[in-house]
Amino acid sequence: MADDLMSKIVALCKRRGFIYPGSEIYGGLGGTWDYGPTGALLKKNLKDLWWKEMVQLRDDIVGVDAAIMMNPKAWVASGHVEAFSDPLIECKVCNQRFRADKIDEIEEHAASHKEKVEWTEPQQFNLLVKAYLGVLEGKQSEIYLRGEITNGVHVNFKNVLDSTRVRIPFGIAQIGKAFRNEITPGNFTFRSREFEQMEVQFYIRPEVEEGNKWFEYWKQNRMDFYLSLGMKKENLRFRDHAEGERAHYAKAACDIEYNAPFGWSEFMGIHHRGDWDLSRHMEHSGQDMKFRDPETGEEFIPWDIETSAGVDRSTLFLLIDAYTEDPSTGSGQGRIYLKLSPKIAPYKAAVFPLLANKPELVEKAKGIYDDLKQNFMVAWDARGNIGKRYAAQDEIGTPFCITVDFDSLEDEAVTVRDRDSAKQERVKIVDLRAYLNDKIK
Repeated sequence: MADDLMSKIVALCKRRGFIYPGSEIYGGLGGTWDYGPTGALLKKNLKDLWWKEMVQLRDDIVGVDAAIMMNPKAWVASGHVEAFSDPLIECKVCNQRFRADKIDEIEEHAASHKEKVEWTEPQQFNLLVKAYLGVLEGKQSEIYLRGEITNGVHVNFKNVLDSTRVRIPFGIAQIGKAFRNEITPGNFTFRSREFEQMEVQFYIRPEVEEGNKWFEYWKQNRMDFYLSLGMKKENLRFRDHAEGERAHYAKAACDIEYNAPFGWSEFMGIHHRGDWDLSRHMEHSGQDMKFRDPETGEEFIPWDIETSAGVDRSTLFLLIDAYTEDPSTGSGQGRIYLKLSPKIAPYKAAVFPLLANKPELVEKAKGIYDDLKQNFMVAWDARGNIGKRYAAQDEIGTPFCITVDFDSLEDEAVTVRDRDSAKQERVKIVDLRAYLNDKIK
């Protein structure tokens, strides 16, 4: 059943323009995905809502947009060159490689061969993706595409202090691409080689009480964010890391996991990083990374509480959570729709003329569409019968469909259909903006 659900999700994403395989016409490139028209909108809405909540509505967080390429010394300082690796084993029968800690995948692969499978000894495999800068072959500098976006914040800690009025406690937010040389990408977009992250590094005083307080605060704050997007509470949970599984820098770590068809899976992490990052960059760069309290003159290296979310994983789980099959539509065929929160749906409404071959209806509907798109992302559809148009909009999660009929020419009202209930109501054209504003809150 889980495989069947994922197959349906993947098919819907391709059919309705959410997600395509990367470089598909050339046979693809494993672990890469392209977002189509609806997927790009869904992803943008997620990032915009995150940025609004984290930066726009808060006085204690500012934003940056750091470069993807960094001086390689930054990755030595952060520990990625030495410690950012996974154990790798190789099947001696077919030479496929797997992470040694993914026991289920290893057993499944072994069962796929008739003969007994032999494995190589585990080897550490660095996840950083190498790149080369320079115009002359053989004289290029080796660099890394960033394996996570965190480093770009820490190296700019002093720049932010010097160019703004932030004071401890404060955060620096960033959204951006990261790259990992994943051994076995899989589960659709869940494990990819190119992905996007939304992170806040929140700097606090180096005190145990402060660390515990802010760590718990950010855990609940981030859980509340995903609940506010309409995700089902029963599909979300916290999972604290045991001492032996924490990252090398973490004093404490907790994942927010989603109950995916392929099992409970992490898509958001809260990490107490202590002063690891700033201390390391201070040591390797020779630059002073201390914060000086302007009132007391006290100097210290702040601790960092990180909140790190995968944009692609969040998007995938939003799609899975919203996927709904309703067999009780009366048509005998059932109905598939994405029960996305109107806040995050790619299109907030779709506008239809009842009949595409009636110029007066098309003209009236076009006027409404042109007016609404000044304030909302709205879709236009005049193809086929009205039932097929409803079905197409249901599958991309459009919460409201607005139909202009012959009565609209007389009473200046339209029929608005609700995606989830399929109920219809008449709304005055002049009230449509206020109607949508109220529903999309």
